[in-house]
Amino acid sequence: MTASLLTLSRLRPQSLRLGVNIDHVATIRNARGGEHPDPVRAAQIVASVGGDGITAHLREDRRHIRDEDLARIQAATDLPLNLEMAATDEMVEIALRHKPHAACIVPERREERTTEGGLDAAGQHNRLAPIVTRLADAGIRVSLFIAPDPRQIEAALRLRVPVVELHTGEYAHASGEMQAAQLRRIADMAALAVKNGIEAHAGHGLTYDNVAAVAAIPQLAELNIGHYLVGEAIFVGLEDAVRRMRELMDAAR
Repeated sequence: MTASLLTLSRLRPQSLRLGVNIDHVATIRNARGGEHPDPVRAAQIVASVGGDGITAHLREDRRHIRDEDLARIQAATDLPLNLEMAATDEMVEIALRHKPHAACIVPERREERTTEGGLDAAGQHNRLAPIVTRLADAGIRVSLFIAPDPRQIEAALRLRVPVVELHTGEYAHASGEMQAAQLRRIADMAALAVKNGIEAHAGHGLTYDNVAAVAAIPQLAELNIGHYLVGEAIFVGLEDAVRRMRELMDAAR
């Protein structure tokens, strides 16, 4: 990587968007079968309380979001839909059919409970390049869900994606000095992405307790948060859960 690519920059703080992942509303629905609770209703609530976007991950095994949910979500709210998807031919065809605002390419293994790490964009360039091109040609904003690592930022630059989402799981699950080190990685890679014309997002494992430090990173444009908000909604309702997260993010900026 060239020295200029590794040069970091600082930007003035800007408004930070909140994308809400509603997958686990569908997980609860699917545990019993039927149609309740409806992820479409969750999307409408997010829109009503100031969320900036809806994220939904259509997995190969359809463990939460179903194919038919996508069109229903798009019809029910004007919020942009961010479709998380594996780099497979099936998912590309689904994305091209629904044309969400954005498609975030994520790693996916059937046996995992949730996405366990970032996409190896550097090691999968030849596989990803035609997928990125097809999605972009259809007017879909492509992002890559990657570890906060300079090698992966460089790969995103080569693939010409406009957005990367930095995996915050290692930060969220660490403590003390290790958590501080992980936070620095996220901040440095967000700055590196922005320096090279790539919009930086972040997400995974963020909670009320750990979101402020990430939200304070000025180069980040968006956080995507889901499981924690759905869990909190059991106790306080989805409206209050989203509002509280929004307040914490705003206070950090």
